[in-house]
Amino acid sequence: MSSSTHQPTVTVLGLGPMGRALAGAFLDAGLRTTVWNRTPGRDRDLAARGATTARSAAEAVAASDLTVVCVVNYEAADAVLRPDDVTAALKGRTVVNLTADTPDRARETGAWAAAHGIRYLDGAIMTPATTIGSPDAVFIHSGPEDLYREHRPVLEALGGTHTHLGEDIGRAAAYDIALLDIFWTAMAGYAHALAVAKAEGVSAGELAPFAQGIGAILPPLFAEFAADVDSGGYSGELNPLTSAASSMAHIIHTSEAHGIDAGLMRATEGLARRAIGHGHGGDGFIRVAELLGRTAVPARAGDTTGK
Repeated sequence: MSSSTHQPTVTVLGLGPMGRALAGAFLDAGLRTTVWNRTPGRDRDLAARGATTARSAAEAVAASDLTVVCVVNYEAADAVLRPDDVTAALKGRTVVNLTADTPDRARETGAWAAAHGIRYLDGAIMTPATTIGSPDAVFIHSGPEDLYREHRPVLEALGGTHTHLGEDIGRAAAYDIALLDIFWTAMAGYAHALAVAKAEGVSAGELAPFAQGIGAILPPLFAEFAADVDSGGYSGELNPLTSAASSMAHIIHTSEAHGIDAGLMRATEGLARRAIGHGHGGDGFIRVAELLGRTAVPARAGDTTGK
């Protein structure tokens, strides 16, 4: 019996930049890899590296016990996974869905998979495609822990760190949404800062080193503020909300004096003013998280509706 008989196999559905990076990492690790994409032609480089190209999604998933999906959203994932022939081919096999979407969509897809005899893990990729296969890649997963442990040796071919976050199938997507919230809000703030700086005669290149210094302040603040939120302490000893709201007003004034939209900062100042109005002017800024969360309805573990 040849050694290839025992070689793990994996299928990758979706060959955008991230999907191609995933398939390439599997190939680099010596795994027999089958690939398929709705748009023809994206598999050529992977085929030249040894990947098997499937003629259909059903043929692709039938080639491996493990299928990794990475497409633009769950609407696209549904279009790939839910045709009758693909669903039938997946029965008894495992899908690891690394497509980004919402926690409720993840839970609904998990319920669909269970109803069709498909073993299912949800996940998210928290680093760029260029990190895949390297120690810098970061993956998070949720779903049945025994299923995660079974397939972790293959998933580790993707490099980096892999963290199982819990049995609730939507938990990885919840982390993904929260972390991307940080990223895109920060990017919007940086874009706004560059516009204001330019209006004041400061180039982006001149500002960048100082912006990096501001960014370096954030990691310890993240940890400190997390402790405040979990404990309900909200210490504002060093920078109370009243002081923060004042600096926000300065940003708004300068922006609008140059005709620059200050809607993002106006919304942030509005949150600060609301918290002050509730008697929290002496608290730290992160008190607004409590204000925002007052009407939130937490998802329940095992909830397949997200409602």
